[in-house]
Amino acid sequence: MNDFSELEDQLRKLRPAQPSVELAARIECALTVDEKSSSTAGVLVREPRFRFNWLSIGLGLAAATALVFFAFVRLDQPVTELPSLASRNIAPSVAAPSTQLLPAGLTQVVYHTQDEGVHFPTNSERPMRRVRSHTRETVQWRNPKTGATLRISYPTEQVSLVPLSGQ
Repeated sequence: MNDFSELEDQLRKLRPAQPSVELAARIECALTVDEKSSSTAGVLVREPRFRFNWLSIGLGLAAATALVFFAFVRLDQPVTELPSLASRNIAPSVAAPSTQLLPAGLTQVVYHTQDEGVHFPTNSERPMRRVRSHTRETVQWRNPKTGATLRISYPTEQVSLVPLSGQ
């Protein structure tokens, strides 16, 4: 049945030995509280916590921000700037028929320019920065005889690729 039955019987008969008197005296001496020292029973020793040095963290973040800012400015090649509001007035000709509308003006308002980052076009040897501009163009026609005007506004979107210089 069980090959270990004899061993189990022997283990059941074993009892722990009594500790020596010296051991009991040393334990008792260690547990006694001196009048000068305080009891540490039940007190957890707390290790010193890690404290942040806020000055060095602030300086490190400021340096990292400055580095990113300068890298962005250096990589950002100036895009051909379009004026935010451009208009052109065209003077009507004197000999215009009464039913004809003549161009009177063109207004172009750039209301959003977005830098889409660096791209590697397949037909270019260098990386390019892609800039997307959203504008609204308004064309105005005027009938010089009656003074009637016609305005048409339409949105446009222009995507331009600006070459990067490796300075």
